Amino acid sequence: MTDTRTRTPSSVLAAALAASVALCTAAALASPQAPGSRSAAGSAPATTPVLPAAATAPPVPLLWKVSDADNSLYLLGSFHLLLPGDYPLSRDVDMAFADAEKLVFEMAPEEMASPQLGLQMAQAAMRTDGSTLDQQLGPELAAKLASWGRDNAAQLAATGMTVEVLQRFEPWFVGMMVTISQMMGIGFDPALGLDAHMGGLAHQAQKPATGLETGAQQIAFLDGMDDGEQLQMLEQALDQAEAGADQTLALHAAWRAGDVEAILAGTVAELRRDFPELYRAINVERNDAWLPKLEARLHEDGEDDTLVVVGAMHLLGDDGVVEKLRAKGYAVERVCSACATP
Repeated sequence: MTDTRTRTPSSVLAAALAASVALCTAAALASPQAPGSRSAAGSAPATTPVLPAAATAPPVPLLWKVSDADNSLYLLGSFHLLLPGDYPLSRDVDMAFADAEKLVFEMAPEEMASPQLGLQMAQAAMRTDGSTLDQQLGPELAAKLASWGRDNAAQLAATGMTVEVLQRFEPWFVGMMVTISQMMGIGFDPALGLDAHMGGLAHQAQKPATGLETGAQQIAFLDGMDDGEQLQMLEQALDQAEAGADQTLALHAAWRAGDVEAILAGTVAELRRDFPELYRAINVERNDAWLPKLEARLHEDGEDDTLVVVGAMHLLGDDGVVEKLRAKGYAVERVCSACATP
């Protein structure tokens, strides 16, 4: 390809998609019923909170409180796969969880924990015309995928897949598999993701937890990408894997630091600039669809508060849920003890 975007090893597209809609993929990787897959050793269901010991200070939370006259929403920016050292979380997050009577996620924890979700995703991605993936990719990209498969055979096997099995699937699914298997290969775990962790805490505390979207909606978005977007996604995922872990670790470090400007200036700005249609689909349109559902929580009778846990990108910048709610006149404040100046 000659497009300059595909020459950049940063893989903005793959990283943004992994941060925004990796929930379905993580479930597919963990599902023993997905074709060719098996459960990763040590993976915990989404209903089991994981509390490994922290090697460093807790992450600085991307956490906001949005209030009307009688109740509030806490908005928490998630990283869908995390490392053991990312726990325990900030006391600010503990406080928000304790104060909230209900939780809302991108997808309901019960659906995330269902083994059927991975099966549905794999079925949606299965090629049905008798062709192989390589026939769609062309020689150059097919060779790049084969090279990645040889270099990462063990890592790919941990997801229950082989390069041969990947030939049965569409490019969007394989691109996500490349990105997520790379993240898992350097220690990131969907069972440690903030969504899974907070869903587990809600289950233990018997707090109601629902989703803004269904698994079917997230799968439909991915499966609805056109051929060009799918091929870009796969090529950039392979470029990122070839370049190493730096991009993933930098994005994770910005999330850990609660650094809004770094996330906006990096992944979000580049995705919006280089892939405007995809950015609108995965961020703007979904945020706009979520907004009335979140406002309904504020308009409920009584004083129940809600903790909302979604991918961090959905909260940030002018297109983010935080600013959209502020523009509607709600009181908005960032909850960040670590951000306070002495």
